[in-house]
Amino acid sequence: MREPRPTIHDVASRAGVSKSLVSLAMRGSPKVSDASREAIRQAAADLGYRPNAAARSLADRHSRTIGVLVLDLHNPVFADILDGIQSEVRAQGYSTMLVTGAADPDREQAELDKLLEFQVEGLILVSHRLSPASLRRFAAEVPTVVVTRDDIHGPRIDTISNDDVAGGTLATQHLIALGHRRIAHLAGGDNPVARHREQGYREAMAEAGLADNASVITGGLTDVAGYAAARQALAEPHPPTAMFVANDIAALGAIAAVQESGRAVPGDVSVVGYDGIALGALRTLNLTTVAQPLERMGRLAAQRLFARIVLPRQRAHHVLVESTLVVRGSTAPPRSAG
Repeated sequence: MREPRPTIHDVASRAGVSKSLVSLAMRGSPKVSDASREAIRQAAADLGYRPNAAARSLADRHSRTIGVLVLDLHNPVFADILDGIQSEVRAQGYSTMLVTGAADPDREQAELDKLLEFQVEGLILVSHRLSPASLRRFAAEVPTVVVTRDDIHGPRIDTISNDDVAGGTLATQHLIALGHRRIAHLAGGDNPVARHREQGYREAMAEAGLADNASVITGGLTDVAGYAAARQALAEPHPPTAMFVANDIAALGAIAAVQESGRAVPGDVSVVGYDGIALGALRTLNLTTVAQPLERMGRLAAQRLFARIVLPRQRAHHVLVESTLVVRGSTAPPRSAG
């Protein structure tokens, strides 16, 4: 049988001090002398004692933990944002507790309820599928910041998001400047981010006098969805010479569909993605993309959260960041005039 874990009482007995002095030392209190602190540290090390964070948070009402909900662990976009969050959280001396809702609003709500049971001091939602009422309920309980979405507002909900309309415009204008006229947009499904990117595409096409050429294919934000949408676009009577795809992951599926059809990228079909994931920079992919400042968005989210923890009643802040076009080898002028 496993031996019982050492307790704070064991540490106090070995160090020859009181339990309350051990508790003060574990919290870094200046009331503990250097000699006592060293004796307690040595006793804890000898016994292999690990402080009970849950009990400590109950005692001082501070868990020093931030809850993070990630929409989808399979998308590297969210991993890059998480890197930024965790670097800032660690710099503040806090820890993160991570959950995922798999894009299911009921599951997301259940996972967030569990985080609150662990007394997290704030929530960062890296995208979500919650209803407005659910999101506002959580924000009423703890400071809350949402990353990538800005469509649900509340008095205590801060947001960090990309200007997706401007990004969609940027991608489409790049293809138009190359000389493409038959440009299909492989949309990202029924969510605010995808709708904003589609809006940018439509506005750019209209501004260039190509509104009648606009073609939006219903897709999604996965490689499978991008593959299926690209196959549909290529099967049209006048297939596109270029595709603006809602995100990089779907763009990888679109490239596979183009190549499977016997066409070349970018010789026959140019492809632009969106997000700027590191995978797209690989020589074999060489994907032109609209790159979001993902790690910076994560850091900004954590900074906003800590600001709201200090001043919980301050007005809501909505930070909009800009993307940049990264031109690589997946786009080129069309072989002939569109």
